Amino acid sequence: MALDDALVSDTGPAAVTPGPLLGIPRQRGGTGAGIPSAEAGTHATVAGPDAPDAAVRPRPSRPWQPLRLLPTPLGTPFTFGFAVVLAVTSLFAEYADPGLVSGLLHGSSTDVVHLTQAPLPVLIASALWIAGGVTSGYAVAFLFVLTALERRIGARGAAAVFFGGHVLATLATELPVAFSVAAGGLPESSLHRLDYGISFGVMTCIGALAGLLPAWLGRLLLAAVGYLALTDLLAYADPLTDWGHLLSLALGVASWPLLRRWRTRRAAPAPLLGDLGHPALRGARTY
Repeated sequence: MALDDALVSDTGPAAVTPGPLLGIPRQRGGTGAGIPSAEAGTHATVAGPDAPDAAVRPRPSRPWQPLRLLPTPLGTPFTFGFAVVLAVTSLFAEYADPGLVSGLLHGSSTDVVHLTQAPLPVLIASALWIAGGVTSGYAVAFLFVLTALERRIGARGAAAVFFGGHVLATLATELPVAFSVAAGGLPESSLHRLDYGISFGVMTCIGALAGLLPAWLGRLLLAAVGYLALTDLLAYADPLTDWGHLLSLALGVASWPLLRRWRTRRAAPAPLLGDLGHPALRGARTY
């Protein structure tokens, strides 16, 4: 009878009681931290979503890399490619025939006449030249500002901010010239005013970048650049362009809410793979 009792105890209810289901959290009899496999040694422990060790761990801090301040072909393709184009056009403007260069610059000018005749080509062509060459302050700002902006919002976002500011600020400064000439307030020669360069786009990117940096650093950048733009305006050397710089900076600031949502969407986790129509997943939010 002792042998029979032993056999009964080995095959009794305790031995055949099913264990918790794999991958289902908060089951009776579960450990909470993990669910043991049905066959020891053949399956790994499956951790539940409510397990203590499933908390989000902070990302390890990466060492500061100075080279990330400059554009790279893979990291910042828009800034890198655009910088190459600007370097080529600047070298061409420096060493090519002055008459040819002058003709190309006047043909790329976003004056009222060209904006009326061919607005889209001239708006693009005017942004392919740097007023002052590669040693100008806007050329240096282009490299660092657009690199930092593209690393935060991507190539499409950086391109949209740059060209959006370039186009809007150009139209906002040239349309009043057309109205003033029509009203007799300005001479007709103002319709052929030479206007080209990347300054409007760069100023818009500076204003946009200030909203993506830490609060103290962004406000400091905005105050410093705003002070320089206001000083140039008060000097009254080129008031139309200086007003365009302030307007471009304001356009970048106005884009903060949109860029923050854009950045959050880029940083969101990828959607779950599989049947998202399953009842257990219908309440899940996807981005």
